[in-house]
Amino acid sequence: QVQLVESGGGLVQAGGSLRLSCAVSGRTFRSYNIGWSRPAPGKERDFVGAIRWSTGSTTYADTVKGRFTISRDNAKNTVYLQKNSLNAEDTAVYYCAADRVGGWPMAMTTTAYDYWGQGTQVTVSS
Repeated sequence: QVQLVESGGGLVQAGGSLRLSCAVSGRTFRSYNIGWSRPAPGKERDFVGAIRWSTGSTTYADTVKGRFTISRDNAKNTVYLQKNSLNAEDTAVYYCAADRVGGWPMAMTTTAYDYWGQGTQVTVSS
């Protein structure tokens, strides 16, 4: 079993930055992929990016490429989502999730992820 706890959400002005954290615990999560997602129109959730814990390799959705950066801290067992140049469309609840298969290329669909955090709200004011 893997547990994920998001934090770092809040209110930020358009153009600003915010860093979300996803604290991960469990026995074998270092072989997993960790993804970040948010709700999207017509979908349950839309992935913005993912990181392969073992190598630190990342992938991003086109909508956030160049603005969002995912990283991980092995010592703290935490994955981060650094968000820059925020706009109103980035307002959402952000969830981190763990894909225990840890495949490559990394999955960017909700069905591939096995464990989910409770989410953290990000609101961007214009």
